[in-house]
Amino acid sequence: MTEPVGMEFPTHFRLRVVGHTADDFAGFILESLLPYIPNLSLEDLEIRPSAAGKYTAVHVSFLAESRDQLDRIYACLSAFERVLWVM
Repeated sequence: MTEPVGMEFPTHFRLRVVGHTADDFAGFILESLLPYIPNLSLEDLEIRPSAAGKYTAVHVSFLAESRDQLDRIYACLSAFERVLWVM
């Protein structure tokens, strides 16, 4: 598969995952991503609650190695009911 114009790997990538607020949401996202991003740690996550507190966005910054890696990450996270959006 050819890469989209303008996207070269490896590249720094910022992913946003949104779900309903729960105490373990950020930890759940971290654990879910470790098979795809082995060096990921809590320090790489930025956690932002919505204004009303109903939702939590977890921003993940990492070095993406390939388009395949990104596709697998999106597929994994999108499969979970607790994940509402992956951007």
